[in-house]
Amino acid sequence: MRTYRRAPVEFVRGEGARLWDAEGRQYLDFLAGISVCSVGHCHPRVVEAVREQAGRLMHTSNLFYTEPMVRLAQRLSDSSLGGRVFFANSGTEANECAIKLARKHARGRGVSEPQIVSFERDFHGRTYGGLSATPELAANPDFTPMLPGFIAVARDDVGGLRAAVGESTAAVLVEPIQGEAGVYPVSDEMLAAARDACDRSGALLILDEIQTGIGRTGSLWAYEQTPVRPDVLTTAKALGGGMAIGACVTSPAAADVLAPGDHGSTFAGGPVAAAAGLAVLDIVDEPALLRRVRELGAQLRDGLLEIDGIGEVRGRGLMTGVGLEAGLDAHRVAALALEGGLVVNVPEPGSLRLLPPLVIGEAEIDEALAALAGAIGRL
Repeated sequence: MRTYRRAPVEFVRGEGARLWDAEGRQYLDFLAGISVCSVGHCHPRVVEAVREQAGRLMHTSNLFYTEPMVRLAQRLSDSSLGGRVFFANSGTEANECAIKLARKHARGRGVSEPQIVSFERDFHGRTYGGLSATPELAANPDFTPMLPGFIAVARDDVGGLRAAVGESTAAVLVEPIQGEAGVYPVSDEMLAAARDACDRSGALLILDEIQTGIGRTGSLWAYEQTPVRPDVLTTAKALGGGMAIGACVTSPAAADVLAPGDHGSTFAGGPVAAAAGLAVLDIVDEPALLRRVRELGAQLRDGLLEIDGIGEVRGRGLMTGVGLEAGLDAHRVAALALEGGLVVNVPEPGSLRLLPPLVIGEAEIDEALAALAGAIGRL
């Protein structure tokens, strides 16, 4: 179905930070499959883990245990909130689990009509729960009625947030950095206000780390660089290194809210995807790599600010939003960059999004900066 405006390029091969199209042209990938291929395309350790597991066991269903699933759940829990894990096939499915968990948790404390508060310009997915929590997309009349019980507040309105959270609130669900909106970090003040409001009301703080997690910001989880710790986090994208997998991870306090029969998924947490996730964490969850992500992110941001036509640079680690000066067409800049061999993304009018693989090098940062400067210069 024609649900995407695809660029006129057919990619056939990838290695590290490089892609090749059907005509043999080479590209430097500063989108990484929208932060999915964060360890680069076809990382040898991920490829080998997938190949070995696929040759041994591909699927059993969640009616039984498999070693990769159990090991990955333990690894995710130990590296974050210390509770339990529900595996999903995507980010939006992980958010569906979190929404159901939050509503049941609220009903357990006597809330008859649980509400979930999210931020304007958040993006939580395209299934009906995620869509209802995504204010701009939920306003589309073609898909109404949305699920009831969702309230949106401005990303920087502390007073509005505190007023929106009350006894009927099941959760505050937010992205610590709004990725699809154009890479806008939520302030520490706003996150702290959300944590405080949840503590006062008994609601859960859920952080959507689908795009920010697995090292993208220079720590394994973005919340580690903030003053808050969530009750639940969701992750996907980079977790599988290219394989489809997501997860909803809880703190111990929320670990046993969902009971047998409350939720399920045929394919989620399958052996092959879980094996890929373990390989990715082995690569990313290393202090030296995470420190390098922060250093390379600073190099990228500093270089961007030197390019004529760029007015603002936002983000953390290797998650970067670029605000173009008035009059510059971001879609045209991205198209010219693609012609010049650089893959970038346009999340909103007037902005570019750069999400290079975490294994990128200094020379490739410089190469991307030159290509972007050339694309802007042509306009």
